[in-house]
Amino acid sequence: MARPHQPRITREMATRAALDIIDRGGLDHFSLTLVSRSLGVKSPSLYHHFRDKSELLAEIPRHILRTINFRPGAGDSWEERTLRLCVEARRGLLEHPHAAPLILQFFPRHSLLTAYEQAVKDYPEASEDRLGILDGIEKLTFGSALFEAASRARGIPSMPAVDAGRFPNLARAIARESTDSEATFVAAMRIFLAGVRHGSEAPDRRKAARSGHSDIAPVRYT
Repeated sequence: MARPHQPRITREMATRAALDIIDRGGLDHFSLTLVSRSLGVKSPSLYHHFRDKSELLAEIPRHILRTINFRPGAGDSWEERTLRLCVEARRGLLEHPHAAPLILQFFPRHSLLTAYEQAVKDYPEASEDRLGILDGIEKLTFGSALFEAASRARGIPSMPAVDAGRFPNLARAIARESTDSEATFVAAMRIFLAGVRHGSEAPDRRKAARSGHSDIAPVRYT
C-alpha cells in the first residue's frame, strides 16, 4: 500500500487521538481506522509513525507517564518525594481507566531508566537493597492503579459490600478506615516505607533476607 509523501499528522497527535478513542469506547472498540478517521486522514498516514497497531498502543503508557504533574517540594524527605510521585503517577493512570491495562502490557521500563537512576540514588539503603525497594514501590503503585482502574472501567466499587455477620474483622476495618482508594494507597505506601526505614536499622535481618533465609516459619495451608 502506497504511503503519502508528506505526513499530515505527528506521532503525538496520533497517540492523543488513540487515547481519546480508548477513553470513550474502551480497548475492545479501538482500531487504527477510528484513529485515522478522527484525525481526518487515511490509515496509511499512521504508518509514517507506527509500524502497526501494537506500536501505537505501546506509545500510550509512555504518553500518560510523560504527562504526570509532579513537582517535588523543597526540603521533602526521600520518602515524601517518593510518595508524592507515586500518588501523581497513580492519578495519571486513573484519568484513563480504560487505557490503564496498557501499562501492564507495554510497561515502558526503558523510558524510565533516568527516573530509576535518580530514585535509587536517593534511597538511604545499602546498594544491594535498592532494587528491592524500587520493585516494591513500583508494584504497589501500578498494582493499586490497575485494580482501581478495573473497578472504574466496569462501574463497580473496588471493595464490595461486606456482611458484618460473616466478616466482622473486615467490616470493622472498613468502618474504621477510609474507603477512598487513594487514601488506602497512601496508607499502604506509608506502611511499606516504614518497613524500609525499619530494615535500615536492622542490618542482620536485611542480610538474612538477601541470603534467602529467614526466621519466619512458612505458612502451611490445609
